[in-house]
Parts: sequence; C-alpha cells; structure tokens
Amino acid sequence: MKRISAALIVIFAFFYTPLEAQEKTKLELTDLFNMEYVSDPQISPDGSQIVFSRNFKDIMTDRDYSNLWISNVDGTRIRQLTMGNQRDYAPRWSNDGKKLAFLSNQDDNKVKLYLMYLDTRETVALTNTAIPPSAVAWSPDDRQLAFTQFVPETKKSMLAIPSKPEGAEWNAPPIFIDEMNYRGDGAGYLKPGKSQIFTLGIDGGTPRQRSFTSNNHGSPIWAKDGKSLFFSANLNENHELEPANSEIYRLDLSSGEIKALTSRFGPDANPAVSPDGKMIAFTGNDDTFQGYQVSNLYVMNVDGSGVKNLTANLDRDAGNPQWEGNGQGIYFQYDQFGDTKIGHVALTGKIRTVVEGLGGLDLGRPYNAGTFTVSANNRFAFTQGGPEHPADLAVWNGGATKRLTAVNDDLFSFRKIGKTEEIWWESSFDQKRVQGWIVTPPDFDPAKKYPFILEIHGGPFAMYGPSFAYEIQAYAAAGYVVLYTNPRGSTGYGQEFGNSIHHDYPNHDYEDLISGVDAVIAKGYIDTENLFVTGGSGGGVLTAWIVGKTNRFKAAVVAKPVINWTSFVLHADSPAFFAKYWFGAMPWEDQENYWRRSPLSLVGNVKTPTMLLTGEQDFRTPISESEQYYTALKLVGVETAMVRIPNASHGLTGRPSMLMSKTAAILSWFNHYRDKQ
Repeated sequence: MKRISAALIVIFAFFYTPLEAQEKTKLELTDLFNMEYVSDPQISPDGSQIVFSRNFKDIMTDRDYSNLWISNVDGTRIRQLTMGNQRDYAPRWSNDGKKLAFLSNQDDNKVKLYLMYLDTRETVALTNTAIPPSAVAWSPDDRQLAFTQFVPETKKSMLAIPSKPEGAEWNAPPIFIDEMNYRGDGAGYLKPGKSQIFTLGIDGGTPRQRSFTSNNHGSPIWAKDGKSLFFSANLNENHELEPANSEIYRLDLSSGEIKALTSRFGPDANPAVSPDGKMIAFTGNDDTFQGYQVSNLYVMNVDGSGVKNLTANLDRDAGNPQWEGNGQGIYFQYDQFGDTKIGHVALTGKIRTVVEGLGGLDLGRPYNAGTFTVSANNRFAFTQGGPEHPADLAVWNGGATKRLTAVNDDLFSFRKIGKTEEIWWESSFDQKRVQGWIVTPPDFDPAKKYPFILEIHGGPFAMYGPSFAYEIQAYAAAGYVVLYTNPRGSTGYGQEFGNSIHHDYPNHDYEDLISGVDAVIAKGYIDTENLFVTGGSGGGVLTAWIVGKTNRFKAAVVAKPVINWTSFVLHADSPAFFAKYWFGAMPWEDQENYWRRSPLSLVGNVKTPTMLLTGEQDFRTPISESEQYYTALKLVGVETAMVRIPNASHGLTGRPSMLMSKTAAILSWFNHYRDKQ
C-alpha cells in the first residue's frame, strides 16, 4: 500500500509540485501494482462504524496484500487497524460492537483466527492450526465463534506396492484416485478430507469439531438461542452426480444431530436468521437442469415449514440476503442491465430497489462484482465501483449514497484513463436488444480513425457492467477503442435472455457480438482494417468460434478456452455439472452435438492470426484445450503462437504479474499485426 512519512509530507509541501499540477500521462502496464480497492465492508451492529479490507499489491514480492481499516459511517476518522505486507481479511463484528474477529497471516505467514478488542486495539490469535479456518460467525452471546475448517483424512489405497529397501532412493509412490472430483481449479489435486464445522470460545484453546459428515459444509450461522447452527451443504448420497442439489441444515450443538430443513431438488444456500430467530431466509431454485436458472429468495420457519418464494416475479438472481432490523423484510442484491443493486422485499412480497451502483471488486475485467452489509438500524455499507475507479467504500443512510474513500486518487491524479459509454443494439439474428460499453482512448478525437478490440466475457452465464477494468483501460491506453458487451446468455436480463443459449452455445451469440461491432463501426471513428478480438474462458470459446466464422479480424487472442467439448467435459474440474447442465447428455451419447458446438470443428475455416493464452495450472479449462487448438492451427498453416502462464490457474489472479503478463501478451500480439499489410 502507498505510504509516506510525516516528515516527507512537510518537505513535499515546500519543494514538490502538487500532483494536480502535473501533466497527466497514459496508464502504464506496471500501474497495476499501484492499484488498490476496498472489499468486504462490514458495518457495525449499531450502524456507527464500518470495518473494511483495503487491498494492495507489492511490485517486489509480486503479491496481493490487504489490511483492515475502520471509518465512521459519515466518513470521518478513517484510520488503519492493521499494518504490514500481509493478508488481513474477513472482519466480523461481535454483536455488542466491541470486538472484531478476522483472519490474518500477520505473525508467521500462517493464516490464523484473530480477536481484536476495539477499545484498546489489543489483538490475540485464537487458533494456531496447520489448516486455516474460514467463514467465521459470532454466537449471540459473543462468547463463541463458529467456523469451517478442512479436516484431512487418510486416503486408503488398494495398491499393494512393495516397500523400498532401507536407504533406497525410489520415486515417490503412486497416487491412487477413485473420486470423480479429484482436482479443483486454484486448489490443484485435492487432498483427501472435507470442510467441517467447528466452534471455539473467545478465550482460545482447542477448536471443537461439531460436524463429521462425508461432504463439505457451507458457512455456519447461529440460531438466536445459541443452541444450534444452520448451514448449507450437499450431503445427499448422490452428491457427486448431482452437484447442485444442496439443502439448508440444522446442527444441534448438544446432540450433534444434523437435520435437513429443505428437501426440494435444487440448490438451497445462503441461510440468514431473522432478528426474532423465528424464520430463515435463503436463496435457491427448483432445478430443471437448464444452463441458467434464476435464483430466488425464500423464507421459511426455523423448523423448515412454511416455505415461501418472495421474488418469484423479479426475474433476476437474488443473493446475499440480510434481514431488515424490524424483521418485516429482507435486503438482497441483484444484477440488472450491467448494474448491481440492493433490493428490499417485504414478507408480503412487495419489492423495491434501495441502492444502485455496487461493484468494483474485479480489477482485471469489467465484471460488475459488489457486496454490502446492513446494520440493525438499516444503514448500508457497500463497495461502490464505476468506470473511473475500482471498488471504494460507500454508505447509504436513508437518503443519497455517499462515497467515503478514494483509494486510487493518487494514481489517477497523474494518469489518464479512457472514457466509458453505454451502447445498445439489435442482434441481426432475431433483433434481441444487446447492451455493451465502448471505452475510448485518452485524448480521444472522434474525427480520427482508431484500431478496435472486441473483448468478450466468460461464464458464459455472467455479466459485464460499467466498471473500471485494468485490462480494458490498458487496451485504451495503447490507442484502441474497446467494445465489451453482454450477449445472449449473460445474466442480469432475466431467465429467458440468460437461458437463450441453453444447449446451444456457442451459436447465435456470434450474431449478437458481430452486430455490436457493426454498431460501433457505424459511429465513424473505427479503422475497419484494424479489427481485433479476444476473450477469456467462455469469451475464449466465442473468440475461437468467431475466427472460424469470419476473417474480418486482423488478429485474435483466444484466452483459456474450450476448444473440444468432449475433452473439456471429461477433463475439467466439474464433469458432472458441465455434461448434465450444458449438454443434457454424455459425449458418447450425443457426439454430434458436442462436435457441432466445438470451435475445433471450424478450424479449417480459420485464416486469422491467433494466439492461445492459458495458465499451466488451469483445471477449469485445462491447457490441453489450448494445446489442441494450437496444433490444429499449425497443421492448417495459420499464423499462431501459444503463451503459457506458469503456476497460474483459471483466474490468472494468483500473483499480480500474471494479470499484467496476460494483458501485455495480448497487446504484443495485436500491436504486431496492427497496420501490418
């Protein structure tokens, strides 16, 4: 994080030209290391203060760090609670507002659960386990904490391998795998064991394991009487083949009995107990095996009876439910037309929008991710994003929203960024209206002609929005006009729009995207001889699909794609989900459909110089997909290259340099072909 001593501030006041007086220059790729953002804002129970994580990077260690800060709800007395190149995160207020639980690796780079007494700032470590805790929740009397923690198991192997002689130097023994889900993106090859629920008194000691089931548990929350915990999990016998069928459970702390409170087929998650302790709000849907299904907000009695869908008429995904202080309604967040909003639904079912403009949590690409918390007196703390800045801290106190921080003003005081403009158009396929955003270079002159990049989001069930994005701004700083968009299949536009690619992806999203390109060209400032296209994950799929359909782009970068749906379904980290929800049949049962939707089937049409880019530890869209396409393009004589990011998983977020290298590689490829005859 950017810091400066008091003495230097005095010197600067006399001898240093104010930043505001400096001539602004364009964003540089290494500016990523100077970008910060606010996350996980936690408002105190009485609504007077907010604790939040301030995230920053270190260019020398190539690491992401975060410290905890605190602010009064009116924006006064913003100050630092923790300090250092470490990760302090997941702060949670005690119910009396006097203590703070949080996770940190501040002492010895091992993540522990800490307790801070806010009056003295005294901080003590409550755990010292080899495996870090997560998902911490306070008991109603503030005397205990519940959390989840991975519990390793001894893996039994049926392999009878002879033991090596004493002193012999043999290879490591074979690894025996007999589970369907044996690796996960970002986690690597999974160690045997499950995430279980624990409790621990605030005086420390040994955490007590409370659950002993054969599957992972979600975040625990306390019943109002402190005698039980509620959580979401998929404890069904067929959980590997039905990965989305989770329930809400009650764990009795005295007997250890676990009882399912929901039973319908589908995902039930995010339980939240009402202020009087009599009801539970949760999210979910009745699973129909569609690619995209809207998640609704429900309430039920604490015994599981009286289930009621409160958002059946919203046609948007309801998430992050938090009860109104008087228990008469529930606040939640939802996405609409590129924006993330806080809504309120009364127990009668009446819905209204309270706050708009949540976002800013995805620094790399313009996914409109945001979050909020609410106090007992219905004040909100939330992450506020926008085209000009990543997430800052903002509040709502019954009137207008107020932004409390500007953690990147020092950087943007001497850097120019591109302007973002909303655009809508009709798809040439069926006249569906499609939304997108144009980002123009700094010092943009509409009378000039600019090279153009179409950037496509992943998912495919996801949503871009008017958010600051390092990658997009880097392209603009290099002189490109950029279009990013939400083609059919994107969320935030209702179930019909999102599900219009059900068992038909990729296909007519192609027309959505090309119609957007034509709409920007019609504005008159695009050099049509210098069109480029890129996208990652689902966007990588569509980029490969596009160059198999048209030769109008000068060059393409296909990032972390799916190229062959058969190999993907059998090689990715969630095979039961992708086969069942995205195809409805196994590859050997419907090979024609798998092949028809594979970009590899169009490789014979490709003439566009195409670069592949994937992390070597990507287990979501494994690098073998990129390797197949690279070899196929070589065999048909297309100019191609492959960029492999070492140690990177699907998100390319393990270290800041991964994102910077990805962006630099894309620009290098496009700049090489820009203006080339």
